[in-house]
Amino acid sequence: MTHVSDQAECERGSGTSTDGFARKARQEKREAALRIGVTGDYISEFVECFYARIRNDDMLGPIFESRVRDWSSHLDRMKAFWRSVLHNSGEFAGNPMLKHILIPGLDATHFERWLNIFYETLRDLEPGPEATSLVARKAHLIAQSLLTGIEVQRGGVRGSRAGDDLPHV
Repeated sequence: MTHVSDQAECERGSGTSTDGFARKARQEKREAALRIGVTGDYISEFVECFYARIRNDDMLGPIFESRVRDWSSHLDRMKAFWRSVLHNSGEFAGNPMLKHILIPGLDATHFERWLNIFYETLRDLEPGPEATSLVARKAHLIAQSLLTGIEVQRGGVRGSRAGDDLPHV
């Protein structure tokens, strides 16, 4: 009995509990991103600039305009999303997959365009090559995941490799 108690105390003290490990991993991820210039201010500026470009894009602008009612709230939500992705902040809650599945006709050409605008914005605001690489990898994984989910939803398992040809930075 004392052994269990001593072990629990040891885990709490050493930071090896599940909660402590997760908290430490989140902090390390955030610190690594900050070291290469992916700060909260950078994320905010990036989201503002990127969505300004999206809104002006002939292909993607109308899709967003027909769905986003309050741009200020949407931008705040996207900033929280990217902080969650890049800093592992855990502040975003939602179902991006469902939102994208519900858009009729959304396909690889839309995701290619989205990524190209994303990469262009990255190059224009680049705090450094490591930051660009990190953010670009995350964006590519997200686009690939969303496209794959959409294609699987529409066509079954044959869509499971849908995002393989999306562009890289």
